Amino acid sequence: MKTILVTGSNGLLGQKITERLLDTKQFKLIATAKGANRFPVKEGYVYAEMDILDPENVKQVVEKYQPDAIIHTAAMTNVDTCEDQQELAHKLNVEAVQTLINIAELHNIQLVHLSTDFIFDGANGPYDELAAPNPLSYYGKTKLEAEEVLKNSSCKWAILRTIIVYGIVSDMSRSNIVLWAKGALEKGSPINVVNDQWRMPTLAEDLADCCLLAVQKDAHGVYNASGKDMMSISELVGKVADYWHLDKSLIREISAETLNQTAKRPVRTGFILDKTINDLGYNPHSFEEGLAILDHQLKQRD
Repeated sequence: MKTILVTGSNGLLGQKITERLLDTKQFKLIATAKGANRFPVKEGYVYAEMDILDPENVKQVVEKYQPDAIIHTAAMTNVDTCEDQQELAHKLNVEAVQTLINIAELHNIQLVHLSTDFIFDGANGPYDELAAPNPLSYYGKTKLEAEEVLKNSSCKWAILRTIIVYGIVSDMSRSNIVLWAKGALEKGSPINVVNDQWRMPTLAEDLADCCLLAVQKDAHGVYNASGKDMMSISELVGKVADYWHLDKSLIREISAETLNQTAKRPVRTGFILDKTINDLGYNPHSFEEGLAILDHQLKQRD
């Protein structure tokens, strides 16, 4: 049975991986994050506090538990914060990856790394794995730099690129677009939503499954791991309103330019998923199916 160490296990994806691993019992899990464990179930796996920015601490934890694979989900993903705090963004998104590479090379550990559609400029999406990157934001630049560092390393690496991850866990540190839109519309709050950016939103369970498939199949290389439905952000929010029978007249469609965001966003990303479906057996849900799964989880919580 392989042992998997997960970084950022308190995040949405990290908690979904924990959930999946406890359900399948196919792997031993070492969950790691900064601070206390936020996952409600404490049995069936090991939790170790680990500061990804402290190379010595990372080395100690990894060498203590000797995993076969590391799934690296920890990152600074707020695009505007990365633009404002570039030094910290570089440390979290690039230097931390180098720390993991050094240890993975030393102990022959597979390193599964999460990347993003924001390495592309969005001029001609959807993209396959070989498309030429051209990031518009500092966030995108750090994620691309991390990919390059991995590709130039001698460790067994797999890069999973994803797009807008949504879902729910019991203890969330930050929201996501689906929960944000649903919450605002339920309160009767008008919301501004851009109608000139296109994405393929990804259910957190699907991405967690893809991470585990990458370990299971000893994957090496770059794989696209998003949802399969392309839509504009305003369409996405419209679908959320339709699913929960909320008032669509509260949705105000605007152009991205009027938002005055610190960082530039790509217009149309999206991924061609053929390689991941064929090589790893990835099988993502449709967006409507994802909303139904989310709805079921919300009802279980009430």
